[in-house]
Amino acid sequence: MNASRAPYAVSEDRSPGRTYPEPPHPYRGPFERDRDRVIHSAAFRRLEGKTQVFTTGLNDHYRTRLTHSIEVAQIGRTLARALNLNESLTEAVCLAHDVGHSPFGHCGEKILNNLLSGAGGFEHNRQALRIVDFLEHPYPDFPGLNLMYETRHALAAHHSPYDCPQADCRFPPGRCSLEGQIADLADRIAYNCHDLEDGIRARLIEEPQAQTVTLFRDAQQKIRAETIDDFVIRRTRTAKAILDALVSDVLETSRKAIEEAAVRSLDDVCRGPRPLITLSGQTDRNLKELESFLMRNLYRHPLLKQVDQKVEPWLRSLFEGLCRNPGRMPTYFRNLIEKDGLERIVCDYIAGMTDRFALSLLEEL
Repeated sequence: MNASRAPYAVSEDRSPGRTYPEPPHPYRGPFERDRDRVIHSAAFRRLEGKTQVFTTGLNDHYRTRLTHSIEVAQIGRTLARALNLNESLTEAVCLAHDVGHSPFGHCGEKILNNLLSGAGGFEHNRQALRIVDFLEHPYPDFPGLNLMYETRHALAAHHSPYDCPQADCRFPPGRCSLEGQIADLADRIAYNCHDLEDGIRARLIEEPQAQTVTLFRDAQQKIRAETIDDFVIRRTRTAKAILDALVSDVLETSRKAIEEAAVRSLDDVCRGPRPLITLSGQTDRNLKELESFLMRNLYRHPLLKQVDQKVEPWLRSLFEGLCRNPGRMPTYFRNLIEKDGLERIVCDYIAGMTDRFALSLLEEL
């Protein structure tokens, strides 16, 4: 165990380990290896071509699922290091948390869930675990990436206002580690800050309009926005000031919550009645105000809804076309049909696609 870590941090020497035992690495710890396996996975690379809010390729400055995941990991590392937790585990979970996302963002996920309504549905957190446990196949001796138990548990339990995973019988009821809780909140902070910045960049949100939001207004006061004439600098510094305020609040509030809960071990964390990585009450209300603002003014903006309306016929046609002609899928996926059924495997194949590849294959079909 790393001597500098808190006693309630995840420790390699107390972990249930991997599903398939492996010898230790000479100079990398188990959770460092998890992080590296995620980074080198095909599913992680494909996040570059998956929509965050704006369709990939529309503008090279907008976030993709990949850049979002990197930003989440940066926030997660900062919090884990400051709280003396397992930084490598936190980073691995943050980097992997979105690998189960389908093309075309949450709209694509909703459509795949409808298409699979009679076969178990589709939810991107469950899909992330399916990818790291089964669909990725870089090793000859076992399926998946064979990640550590705690990494998989955090992926299965990942949640946010837009993510509500079902209970997974492979993991006990209760909360996951503080490292997993950090990934949840780092995700929420990252997408709110960068979606706001991208919305202003796209001119779908105007600065005077955002002044109704407490976090935005406070951030502009902090950076003295009225003295910054450059729109790009003003927009960027405002978003970064919001992020810094939120991360600082999480750090201060979580330290206090951990101390008041008197946790002394990982078991104390998992059996606790509430999350210990959290925002203060007022800051959480302010963040919810920002989330409501983004929902009204960005995610439901008519220009974005126009794209969403096109996605359903695209994915439905692609799904039906591959079900009629599974021979268009790679051999690896075709070999899985007997075990998991045609519809599930077609969904697996589509969910792994980038936006561009999905449209290209649709044209071919």
